[in-house]
Amino acid sequence: MKHRLPYTVNASILFTELPLLERPAAAKAAGFDAVEFWWPYATAVPTDAEADAFVRAVRDAGVRLTGLNFFAGDMPGGDRGLVSWPARAAEFRDNIDVTVAIGEQLGCRSFNALYGNRLDGVAPAHQDDLAVEHLALAAKAVERIGGTVLVEPVSGAPAYPLRTAADALAVIDRVAAESGSRNLRLLADLYHLAVNGDDVAGAIAAHADRIGHVQIADAPGRGAPGTGGLDLDGLLADLQAVGYAGWVGLEYKSEGPTADSFDWLPRERRGSDRHA
Repeated sequence: MKHRLPYTVNASILFTELPLLERPAAAKAAGFDAVEFWWPYATAVPTDAEADAFVRAVRDAGVRLTGLNFFAGDMPGGDRGLVSWPARAAEFRDNIDVTVAIGEQLGCRSFNALYGNRLDGVAPAHQDDLAVEHLALAAKAVERIGGTVLVEPVSGAPAYPLRTAADALAVIDRVAAESGSRNLRLLADLYHLAVNGDDVAGAIAAHADRIGHVQIADAPGRGAPGTGGLDLDGLLADLQAVGYAGWVGLEYKSEGPTADSFDWLPRERRGSDRHA
């Protein structure tokens, strides 16, 4: 491999054959030291018992939580975030402190705020104004624990307006200009960028200092590296060469048992020297 960036397993899309609370231990058994999750509950505010169980599952597995999404609505049903959704603004705001509290307990400092789809009957400008307000609130909340809010371009959701690195960075720039928040970064999912037709290598070269997190899957198909045509190893080497030293989230779909989907990655490359 051309790079030495550390990997973290997205346990919301991988190990789905297991109950959610068993997935951190499964990632550890597969040789990994870190996991990330989309929002792990069906509601914006879990019960204390639910939150405690999640924290305990990650701690007991001996893995580090490297990333956590804010509540994004019904993801299987097509929702892609509440940040710009006026009717659900209260849910997003209520979710902020809960998300930060879980992150604080587990040492997680990266929080993905999915922007949300365009809505029928709602002016895009109104959605964008609300998104800036919400992203500023989230940035202020995570700043208290030294955290970063991530803004992600997404594919496969036609109503989702952020498709390229430039789209996400324009939002980040507006938040910074209007609120003064400086702790927002681009989540560069190389799969989403490639599928949307972005110049992935160009985005890496131009914006390396603004990338807060990286995720990968091969394209087409969103499978494991090697199942498609993306030069993921080369792109990750490019990232490392221009100074990115963060985690690489494995956010791909497994056709069979998840443990078998890691055959592309030698076991000695799955762990990290960044201890949980």
